[in-house]
Amino acid sequence: MTPMKVAVVSTKPYDRQFLAEANADAGHELVFLEPRLTEATVPLVTGYPGVCAFVNDVLNRAVLTKLKAGGTKVIALRCAGFNNVDLDAASELGIRIARVPAYSPYGVAEHTVALMLSLNRQIHRGYNRVREGNFALDGLLGFEMRGLTVGVVGTGKIGAIVARILRGFDCDILAYDIRPEPSVLSLGGRYVEMDELLSQSDIITLHCPLTPQTHHLIDDDAVKKMKPGSPGVMLINTGRGALVHTPAVIAGLKTGKIGSLGLDVYEEEADLFFENLSDKIIQDDIFTRLLTFPNVIVTAHQAFFTRHALEAIAQTTIGNLSTIERGEASPNEVKADRKAR
Repeated sequence: MTPMKVAVVSTKPYDRQFLAEANADAGHELVFLEPRLTEATVPLVTGYPGVCAFVNDVLNRAVLTKLKAGGTKVIALRCAGFNNVDLDAASELGIRIARVPAYSPYGVAEHTVALMLSLNRQIHRGYNRVREGNFALDGLLGFEMRGLTVGVVGTGKIGAIVARILRGFDCDILAYDIRPEPSVLSLGGRYVEMDELLSQSDIITLHCPLTPQTHHLIDDDAVKKMKPGSPGVMLINTGRGALVHTPAVIAGLKTGKIGSLGLDVYEEEADLFFENLSDKIIQDDIFTRLLTFPNVIVTAHQAFFTRHALEAIAQTTIGNLSTIERGEASPNEVKADRKAR
């Protein structure tokens, strides 16, 4: 196998570390570049046969056309989602796209439950109070998870693990998915229509792919259908940012229909997440409005971020590059006929 010259965009120190370790035997020539791939930064990667991209890199028709003109033949995504890729354009241009379909289902599931527990017991607020010498408990009242109904939207690998963990808390599980998962049924989970899940769940957690059908799955109408009463429904999204229409959720927070919100993804996260903006003014007014609520926790696409995940991502990414360089079919290749993104 001839080693491939690969431009690795959106590089962080941990990407360099884990990809270099995984590449030790494969011997590809990895060139690490910090900028995010956009139409403006395409010239940085012109001439590279391979491009290794991440979840917020722009891979639309314009970018892919310029990459193809420069000789790019494969794009290795070091993420599971590919909604940022114009697959039709890639197919027409003959650029092969491969992804990492599963790398940290347990990590994401555990982070999901961590958000639930933190919001419920208000760990974030209690931590800050104690650091300021305030040991009062007023305003920190939580509830027991035991006996609550949790609606799990999307029961693939991550959603199924979340359901299993929550059964350990003695929660009742409602599930919504076009393909029922036997392991969820064996836990005593019950598959229902989305409207019933919304109206019956005390906690709703999103783990479905982003498709035209799931875009803004949680909108004004969905919020209105959520279970009424105090303390309001807890909503968690560690799936894809655009599953949630943020203005609708903000309205739900203001009315109390949504009692708490945990997000690890955000629809307009591309210009925010994975960067240190602590010395800048954030220009996204909707995002900054979210941060004003005491019952909201936002983490910056952190759920996947475990050592196990980074090792798996790197190994699969290098494996995808090697397989395609050899001219072989990759089980991780995505094509234009794929609907789930």
